[in-house]
Amino acid sequence: MAAAAAAEGARLAAAAAEWLRRDKNPKTIEIVKQMVAEGNTEELQKCFGSRMEFGTAGLRAAMGAGTSQMNDLTVIQTTQGFCRYLEKSCGDLKKKGVVIGFDARAHPSSGGSSKRFARLAATTFVTQGVPVYLFSSIVPTPFVPYAVTHLKLSAGIMVTASHNPKQDNGYKVYWENGAQIIAPHDKGIAQAIEENLEVWPQAWEDSLIDRSPLLHDPYASINKDYFKDIQRHCFYRNLNKETKLKFVHTSVHGVGHEFVQSAFNAFDFSPPFAVPEQKEPDPEFPTVKYPNPEEGKGVLTLSFALAEKVGAQIVLANDPDADRLAAAERQESGEWKVFSGNELGALLGWWIFTCWKKQNLDPGTIKDTYMLSSTVSSKILRAIALKEGFHFEETLTGFKWMGNRAKQLGDQGKIVLFAFEEAIGYMCSPLVLDKDGVSAAVITAEMSSFLATKNLSLTQQLKAIYNEYGCHVTKASYFICYDQKTIKELFEKLRNYDGKNTYPKTCGRFSVSGVRDLTTGYDSNQPDKKAVLPTSKSSQMITFTFNNGGVATMRTSGTEPKIKYYAELCAPPGNSDFEKLKKELNELVRAIEEYFFEPEKNKLQAKPE
Repeated sequence: MAAAAAAEGARLAAAAAEWLRRDKNPKTIEIVKQMVAEGNTEELQKCFGSRMEFGTAGLRAAMGAGTSQMNDLTVIQTTQGFCRYLEKSCGDLKKKGVVIGFDARAHPSSGGSSKRFARLAATTFVTQGVPVYLFSSIVPTPFVPYAVTHLKLSAGIMVTASHNPKQDNGYKVYWENGAQIIAPHDKGIAQAIEENLEVWPQAWEDSLIDRSPLLHDPYASINKDYFKDIQRHCFYRNLNKETKLKFVHTSVHGVGHEFVQSAFNAFDFSPPFAVPEQKEPDPEFPTVKYPNPEEGKGVLTLSFALAEKVGAQIVLANDPDADRLAAAERQESGEWKVFSGNELGALLGWWIFTCWKKQNLDPGTIKDTYMLSSTVSSKILRAIALKEGFHFEETLTGFKWMGNRAKQLGDQGKIVLFAFEEAIGYMCSPLVLDKDGVSAAVITAEMSSFLATKNLSLTQQLKAIYNEYGCHVTKASYFICYDQKTIKELFEKLRNYDGKNTYPKTCGRFSVSGVRDLTTGYDSNQPDKKAVLPTSKSSQMITFTFNNGGVATMRTSGTEPKIKYYAELCAPPGNSDFEKLKKELNELVRAIEEYFFEPEKNKLQAKPE
């Protein structure tokens, strides 16, 4: 035991020494020197115990010193690997170039910030003769994939940690098709990073780029073209001009404020009322516990107060990098209804299809029309597609899958109208092959203003959708667990429930009718027992189908210490006793928590209220 501890101590000391040889950031140098001087093994383990893994979501970690955190050196090394991989994969990299955007995150104690990381990434490319389109100011994440396709570039990088806690940052990568990277690029880039850890000459000299003819600022042109392009999704300009509806918008201390204002202007709306305490970017996120509108009412407290003051019926909220959108509506009772991601997905899917149908009078085009959603999202689009005659496809969780599939379909001459995931992510236009909270905000506003002319609220329209296409009741939540061993054991128990390789046949009083395990590739509903969707051994994901029409998926998160679950009950049209279905779903969820998660036994923390 002592020998193992000594060997680990020596390894950490060697890693820290190597770090100090390569790093040039005085703040992180000082942090590491202090750890070494104090012999602080716990902190050294935290900072040097592992290297951040580059996956399909790129990188995401806390800002700070060491190989396991986001800092100047790890960003330079990552970009060196990415640059070499692109040189190998894209023959015309030096002609096309890359785009780099950043949000407003900053971490003064380690000297890290999104802007600083973006400049160092730009420097790495420029010193290798690659043109870089570096935004001169903060932008929403959707601007990067839009710029990749609009400017026909080789790749895009967005420095953001989206809605993660304030100490985190991330490095999100888009391929030349404008979608997030998927396999095998993630493995290829990860390997290239390992092969390029030695810092290249001039990589630290970010002042070089300011004089370089290879550096371009796309801010003004993309800002103009994006808002011009999204106008093709504006169908009721005159109604927007005259609507009596008032909207409140919050950017939750992120980048969204001025861009949502511009989107409203592009659709001829009066500007939404901005929550004053939250409209300026602030990396401290001082007014919220979590800067994530997906958490619901807690993040929207100030928005509701402003809406009540100005008489606004609708609240629209972006997460800090403005790729997600939450919406809430004031009910006649004065209460606020926050729409779940699935409910807003149902509304936007219905709206986008309705507008498209009015424009496309040729009934033949419907056979080439598609909508997508992730496998853990509501199946409401499938129900609409069945009745209306367009195609519906589900993909694995995450917009990287939907973006790449949308691009494939587009290349085959198909029309992808809409894609969404329950985590409040919406792709309302194939202009951006990723979720886009800016266009989703203004399209939601137009839908609301149109419905108001029919004396309908969003809530009433949602009921109408469920009456027409069948009621879909969903419930999603999560448990927090920091122990990977516990997580693995929990899922392995489900795979060996009543003996080896047997899954549960019941969950409390509910009978299981089918199991799909996308970790192992097993699907009891397929003739050959093999899952159709791609599988991944590195993440846990099991879906249970129940005899009562319920579907529940349990999966681990790629970016947070959470085990998530998503449950849904679908009823056919005309059989929509919403309250009865809700009660049945709540009972099913309680059974899943009790029998499959076993929170007491596994010491799981419930989602904070």
